Amino acid sequence: MMKIGFSGTQDGMTDPQKSTLRDLLAGGSGEFHHGDCIGADSEAHDIAILCGYTVVLHPPTNPTKRAWRDVPQHLKRAQKPYLVRNKDIVTETASLIAAPADPVEQLRSGTWSTVRFARQRGKPVLLILPDGTVKR
Repeated sequence: MMKIGFSGTQDGMTDPQKSTLRDLLAGGSGEFHHGDCIGADSEAHDIAILCGYTVVLHPPTNPTKRAWRDVPQHLKRAQKPYLVRNKDIVTETASLIAAPADPVEQLRSGTWSTVRFARQRGKPVLLILPDGTVKR
């Protein structure tokens, strides 16, 4: 079964990013893991369900930016600090899709930190840049 991790900006995805994510997930199946935050995670949740994926949540301990998306209890992981749960998303999945706010890598960004961790672990990473283009 395909297990895909996702990380994205709390500001939400651009329309081209959403369109590209729909194209990447179309006709697929398996698990789609995200961090249950406002913005891109919440938007990706809906897209993944429409494309036939089972969504698995990795919620943060800090509730201020949590999206509170609903999934069956067995698909919710334990609440953890942001950076810890981001590593869990990478560890539990075969690949990562990231939708960063900035097309250039940023040091103080949870999304970019998750991308760096996935690359260190040798996981395939697809970056969906704000203009909708995909970069590996």
